[in-house]
Amino acid sequence: MSEEIKVQNLVIEGRNAVIEAFRSGKPVDKLFVLDGCQDGPIRTIVREAKKHDTILKFVTKERLDQLSETKKHQGVIAYAAAYEYSEVEDIFVLAEKKGEDPFIILLDNIEDPHNLGAIIRTANLAGAHGVIIPKHRAVGLTATVAKTSAGALNYTPVAKVTNLAKTMEELKEKGLWFVCADMGGESMYRLNLTGPIGLVIGNEGEGVSRLVKEKCDFIASIPMKGDIDSLNASVAAGVLAYEIVRQRLK
Repeated sequence: MSEEIKVQNLVIEGRNAVIEAFRSGKPVDKLFVLDGCQDGPIRTIVREAKKHDTILKFVTKERLDQLSETKKHQGVIAYAAAYEYSEVEDIFVLAEKKGEDPFIILLDNIEDPHNLGAIIRTANLAGAHGVIIPKHRAVGLTATVAKTSAGALNYTPVAKVTNLAKTMEELKEKGLWFVCADMGGESMYRLNLTGPIGLVIGNEGEGVSRLVKEKCDFIASIPMKGDIDSLNASVAAGVLAYEIVRQRLK
C-alpha cells in the first residue's frame, strides 16, 4: 500500500462510516460524540470505542460543527491513525530477528507531531527497534507525523500503551534498563549505554514526568555550551540515540 493511501481519510464522519471503521479494524485514536445522544447507533459506536480502548469525548454540537469537514457528522466524528500501531512484542521480535540487544525509544507525552515524526525518523536511522508512545496527552500517528518521518513509519514499529511507567516495569522484567534525558543528570559521555536499553524522552515543555523518571535507572544530561538551557525534544533524542549507537559500535 502506498504512503499516499495510508495517510488519507483520517477524519471519519457519520454513524455508518464510524461503525464500519471500528469493525474493519481501522486504528481509531479519538472519538467525539454528541453529548446526551443515546440512540441505538450512537450506543453501538460508544460500545465499539470502549472495546477498542479509544479515547472517547462527549462534546457539544457546536464543538462537533467546528471539527467537521463535511458538516454532515450525524453527531459523531472519529480521528483515525495514519498508520497501524504495533504491539510492544513486535519490537522485541524485530530485535531478535536482527540478532541485536533491544533498543527502544519511549516518549513521555510528546505533543508536537513534527517532533514525533522526526524522532521516528531518527529511531530508524539509529537502529532502534521501535518507539513506544502513551495513549493519553500525546500526539498519535497523524498524517503530519507520517510525512515528517520521511517513510520511517514503514519500517519502525510504533506501539501505543495506556501507562508508560507500568510498561517500563514490564520491560525491566525482559532485561531492559532505562535512561532518560534531563538537564540535572550525569553527562551522557560518562554513562554505559550498552546492552538492552530504553531511551526515554520527555515532553517538549515539562520534560520527563516524575513517575516515569522514577522508573529510569540513569538520568543523562547533554553537555550544553550555549546561552539557553534546553534542546528541542527531537534533537535531544537524536543526540542521545547516536551516543548509544557510538557505544554499540565499540
